[in-house]
Amino acid sequence: MAKKQQLKIRDKQITSRRLISAVGSLLAKQGFKGVGINSVAREAGVDKVLIYRYFEGLEGLIAAFGKEGDFWPSALELAGGDLQKFSLMPLDERLSSFATNFVRSLQKRPMTQAIMAWEIIETNNLTDELERIREQSIIEFFQLFFMKDRPRIDLQAIIMLIGAAISYLVLRSRNIDLYGGMDIGSEQGWKRLESAIDTIIIGVLKSV
Repeated sequence: MAKKQQLKIRDKQITSRRLISAVGSLLAKQGFKGVGINSVAREAGVDKVLIYRYFEGLEGLIAAFGKEGDFWPSALELAGGDLQKFSLMPLDERLSSFATNFVRSLQKRPMTQAIMAWEIIETNNLTDELERIREQSIIEFFQLFFMKDRPRIDLQAIIMLIGAAISYLVLRSRNIDLYGGMDIGSEQGWKRLESAIDTIIIGVLKSV
């Protein structure tokens, strides 16, 4: 009896992973209009009833994809692999490390880039769910690692501007190599941009 129960749990885990993976695949290829109960089940090669049984519907599956599908970098990844070490860095080093880690984490996620690009041109309940998960992750990271700092500047706004600039340029680099005369399609170009971000951070913090 115990063995049968273990097999059921394993089968559920395998099927759940297939469904989560299917969501990512469809989002990257077709955008949110291509994601529906039938299309996801077909992509995963399973009966659509399992989406309701395991996730209570499509929105629950999208939420699971946002949390478990490697859609967004974790706090550990954004902190460079060592949460304690990151938290003990001086503020300027923490900001610089966050920016660099955020660049790398987005660059290695072409599926996330594709989904973020689709989000710009269409919104619905599914995009809202992924946006909620992403926003929650970003706010939790800020509260965990930057709330203790009390500089006389709006640190949250500065971090969000840096993150927005990085997101935009990473997305643009999917289709173009040059932006403002800089090669955003090369490692050398991104090292220049990261150095520029460091310069901005140091300048802003020196001004307070």
